[in-house]
Amino acid sequence: MSKRRIGFRKRLALGIFSDLYASKVVEHRLDTLFWECTLRCNLSCRHCGSDCRVDPGVADMPLSDFLRVLDEEITPHVDPADVLIIFSGGEVLVREDLEEAGREVTRRGYPWGMVTNGMALTERRFRDLLDAGLRSVSVSLDGFEREHNHLRGNPHSYDRALQAVRMIVREPTLSYDVVTCVTGAMVPQLESFREMLIAEGVEHWRLFSIFPMGRAKHDPTLRMTDEEFRTLLEFIRRTRREGRIDASYACEGFLGGYEAEVRDHFYQCAAGVSVASIRVDGAISGCTSIRANFNQGNIYRDRFWEVWEQRFEPFRNREWARKGECADCRMFRYCLGGGMHLHDDDGSLLYCHYKRL
Repeated sequence: MSKRRIGFRKRLALGIFSDLYASKVVEHRLDTLFWECTLRCNLSCRHCGSDCRVDPGVADMPLSDFLRVLDEEITPHVDPADVLIIFSGGEVLVREDLEEAGREVTRRGYPWGMVTNGMALTERRFRDLLDAGLRSVSVSLDGFEREHNHLRGNPHSYDRALQAVRMIVREPTLSYDVVTCVTGAMVPQLESFREMLIAEGVEHWRLFSIFPMGRAKHDPTLRMTDEEFRTLLEFIRRTRREGRIDASYACEGFLGGYEAEVRDHFYQCAAGVSVASIRVDGAISGCTSIRANFNQGNIYRDRFWEVWEQRFEPFRNREWARKGECADCRMFRYCLGGGMHLHDDDGSLLYCHYKRL
């Protein structure tokens, strides 16, 4: 099947957007900070890019260390109300002090959210987190019971995740989305799964493909064929036109003619441009999915704001990615080599979304 055509008007819009993105890179205004507060997890998912475990052998970062960086090295340079802090893992709910962390960042004026698999989100804990200032949640639901539990490796995961979704969608103070990692087995079920989500009151749905890192690197059955990938994008495009649920494809890569049709905006990788992360070991990076060789510093030896202002060159100047299959690609101006998390330890691109189309 040929690539979906990029018409003149869309190409013109892409050019304008790429110029705006270049200005955004120059400004690099921090608006999202991930705190990878733990690598512990209560699941052992087949597709985990971080290979998280119940006991990962890496200690949780002490809350006091994160708050020190927030107080001394970030707050003096930003308006806290304009920076969303996202607690991520591992599974954030394994931290018994998560509510305390939420209260502390709320007290400092920062909005905060979390990414969760929903396994430990009881009604009582949900209310406690809301009282601590919880403003946004992304919860994973990867299909119907058989597909979700197969992916998550736990027979109770689907029921717990669905229970979490039901709590979240009924809370009017929250921004949220349901996140689905789509495998080939789920592609024929996307229509019926969408109808189930709509019936449950879900309004915001983000769909991902699984990239070959961590455990997923050794399980090719988790990845879609090119034809299945195109079917996914056509499904999202059609669903968005229907307007019954806000569906979008993840921020993973440039999608050619599907740009602005399966997302609210043209493709961009915000890592290191408006998004930063503090990893569980103190490493400073773009987002938590990016390989460790792209770390730019560490809070235990560097000052965060100096790193944010003076480093991040691989994130903000992507000419290094113009190699291999990207070297002569006429879409490089718009793609810049794809998402930073899709580059392996030596910087080579794991796969190109555009060429799959």
